[in-house]
Amino acid sequence: MMLPLELRAASFRDIIKPLSLQIEAGPSTIILGANGAGKSVLMRLMHGLLAPSSGTIAWRRPGRHAMVFQRPVMLRCSALANVAYALRVAGEDETLAMGALKEVGLAQLADRPARVLSGGEQQRLALARAWALHPEVLFLDEPTANLDPSATREIETIIRAFDAAGTKIVMATHNLGQARRLGDEVIYLHQGRVLERASVDQFLSRPASAEAAAFIKGELPWVS
Repeated sequence: MMLPLELRAASFRDIIKPLSLQIEAGPSTIILGANGAGKSVLMRLMHGLLAPSSGTIAWRRPGRHAMVFQRPVMLRCSALANVAYALRVAGEDETLAMGALKEVGLAQLADRPARVLSGGEQQRLALARAWALHPEVLFLDEPTANLDPSATREIETIIRAFDAAGTKIVMATHNLGQARRLGDEVIYLHQGRVLERASVDQFLSRPASAEAAAFIKGELPWVS
């Protein structure tokens, strides 16, 4: 395993305040917080898509990690070609693409243009691209935020499959039910600061801060 991932006094402009954080291998980590708390920015910092304004972000050693976004980008080609392209870029065998589609239940749509798939199917395709690469760490940025309950259940099933296969899950969400279903520990982010870190059960039943207690009760306002 490539973990831990360490953020040392890392910050990003005024969105993420200086923080120190270490993400270990093993149990699933949920980055929880209201909209506008900085979850997406923190995920992009950890994945390396953004460079911190100050501080450092470092892995113990190089390894493979993938990220699935709330609105995945689909290439102008078939579902199968989307996965094959990800494998080609990574220097892997493109013939593994169909197997990845089967894992997420999209084999029957392999030849369908990716951009005409439904929102849930596109998200499963994004997970297939990640699955094909067998990442050690999978970052998920609110992967079900725009999906109906049925599609959400399908995505959560695939996320559990990643976890069962040994991939470390780090997922941002504001959904308390999803945090309970998929997470082992919670990192609670509020206005760019980490206010709490605890097991899911402890966080939900005994929050240590007034902000977290209000969030759990649904009293925090939505922030655009």
